[in-house]
Amino acid sequence: MLFNSYIFVFLFLPVCLTGYHLLNHFHFYKTGLLFLLTLSLWFYGYFCPQYLFIIAGSILFNYTAYRMMAFWARGGVLLENKKIHFGRKLILILAVAGNFGLLGYFKYRDFFVENINFIFRTDYHIRNILLPLGISFFTFQQLSFVIDVYRSEEQISYSLPEYAAYVTFFPQLIAGPIVTHDILVKQLQNKERKRLDWDNLAKGFALFSFGLAKKVLLADVFGNAVNVAFEHIDTINTTTTLVAILSYTIQIYFDFSGYSDMAVGLGWMLNIDLPVNFDSPYKALCVTEFWKRWHITLTSFFTKYLYIPLGGNQRGKVRTYVNIFIVFLLSGLWHGAGWNYVLWGAMHGIAQILERVLKKQREQMHPALSWMLTFGFVNAAWVFFRADSIRNALRILNRVLILNTGPVDSGVVAAFAQPEWRFLNNIIPRFFAIYPNIIMLAYFLTAFFLILGIPNAKQIAEKHIANKMMPFVTAILLAWSIFSFSGVSTFLYFNF
Repeated sequence: MLFNSYIFVFLFLPVCLTGYHLLNHFHFYKTGLLFLLTLSLWFYGYFCPQYLFIIAGSILFNYTAYRMMAFWARGGVLLENKKIHFGRKLILILAVAGNFGLLGYFKYRDFFVENINFIFRTDYHIRNILLPLGISFFTFQQLSFVIDVYRSEEQISYSLPEYAAYVTFFPQLIAGPIVTHDILVKQLQNKERKRLDWDNLAKGFALFSFGLAKKVLLADVFGNAVNVAFEHIDTINTTTTLVAILSYTIQIYFDFSGYSDMAVGLGWMLNIDLPVNFDSPYKALCVTEFWKRWHITLTSFFTKYLYIPLGGNQRGKVRTYVNIFIVFLLSGLWHGAGWNYVLWGAMHGIAQILERVLKKQREQMHPALSWMLTFGFVNAAWVFFRADSIRNALRILNRVLILNTGPVDSGVVAAFAQPEWRFLNNIIPRFFAIYPNIIMLAYFLTAFFLILGIPNAKQIAEKHIANKMMPFVTAILLAWSIFSFSGVSTFLYFNF
């Protein structure tokens, strides 16, 4: 189910909020948790009920591993410490292998078979396996859980419904943030958070509306322009190519930022605080800072469970550089089963290594120049992320280097002419025919103003909830977004 759909806005969300808060109001806390779990499973299986078997199997597998590790801990008085340690470690290894096996089969099986066929000239069958929604997110979330259970010296006690609700919590189930159990389960258990909080509901609704507007009114519009340009790579000029590259940079920003805002907003409506996953990343002055602002919970996951175990920055400069490169190489592969994603990750890893090597020179650089270099690099790297192959990415970059300037392709310009702006033709006859680039320019100026000129949506919702204009702005954005629903427009991170 999509946040940007009629069924979610007009049916799912009202039923969820009303049922959950009513059950908790009358102190049916366990029933309220089961109600939330049931709706989360409905949300996940809406488009493809078969997905439910996959996520249910994954939950049961990891919960069983957790209970077995808990059993070994309780049996410590009867068994030698070495046996306890070996048993828990064996369970952890099996749990990690099982999670990566599930992820590897559904996400990477065809990718590896294709490469084997290419290298060894074999003809193994490509199954074109349908990727379950959010499998990378809920797999990593459960990996963090079983690893934390193994490392923890304290007894962790969760019921199966509590654990399942933690994994399937619908606001963050499909595209994050990746939430650790100690953050979410404790909130689900806290009876103080079962009370209806009108301030949380109001600011959550505002943040949800902001995120929905980012997705529907900005990301989807820029996405239409990107699609037109990328379908005609060999015929577009340099100007159009630059507009397309910048459009994708803006599209993925508002698409992911919009989802993150909606997730946090929905969490607030249910009195749940989800971690910040997005903090104005295009304001970053270096690539290292960019990754402290972009997909923050994924960066935290790789730092905690990969970078630090590899030695972090404690084993000398060369080892630090190697560790950084490994982390971002795997981060690229996490995003997608393709060499273009691997190269994208490698580019970000190399960029961060160079920033460390050239630290003195970078610190002496003017902030404006640092920002331009960082933003330019991020734009160029996104080309490999968006293109379906390295070859096509290079073809796109080549269109920039040929320096064939000229007007922006009419198809790209037309993508910005949304139906809600048609009224301008009544005020200024033939507005779109005479001034075809004005609306496109207005979209870019609006995008950069929102990206660079104001606080992020979460900060606005938190600080200005008492503002009398907030309900008015929220209502306009929500109504405008709903008016602009047209067909199914999935979030980009649903593919990962």
